[in-house]
Amino acid sequence: MKDGFIPLAAPVARLIEELSKLPGIGPKTAARLTYYLLRRPAPEATALAEAVLALKEKTILCSACQNIAEADPCPICASPERDRATLCVVEEPLDILALERTRKYRGLYHVLHGAISPLEGVGPEQLRIRELLSRLQGGQVKEVILATNPNLEGEATAMYLQRLLVPLGLRVTRLARGLPVGGDLEYADEVTLTRALEGRQEF
Repeated sequence: MKDGFIPLAAPVARLIEELSKLPGIGPKTAARLTYYLLRRPAPEATALAEAVLALKEKTILCSACQNIAEADPCPICASPERDRATLCVVEEPLDILALERTRKYRGLYHVLHGAISPLEGVGPEQLRIRELLSRLQGGQVKEVILATNPNLEGEATAMYLQRLLVPLGLRVTRLARGLPVGGDLEYADEVTLTRALEGRQEF
């Protein structure tokens, strides 16, 4: 022990180190989580550990849509009730959950697992674009909806995909963007207002 420093028990230090690798979790939060788990009954910690192991051992990527699933194909791709002429391209699996909550979309999905971001070293070759193009070869898909995020990376990805897809004779659409429900005009940024004006509809 030097200068009053009390060394951490090795298991505690190891868990703090591993938790701090998670996005949005800094060393202080990792330490709080570690000591929280230390105070909980052993079965709770065991359940958490088993859930993490099952996440890696019992999930796969659907060979069709690239979504995370337990079986291949995933339930959405396997469902005979889905519209196979429409394909919605999203960045991450969580985006599918958001769209499914609306209960308005009945087509299929394709997950890119990211967006083009030169600053982070993510190019088209790191995304599931090759798999997307392969799915479109059969001619069953008539419309591709680009549902990437409305930020710089999402826009770059959408434009890149549009250049690839339009020559295939497909209808390529983009999710409409505008003012959020319950929002005030005075708080909307210029880009949002511009898109809201451009996407206006008959009343």
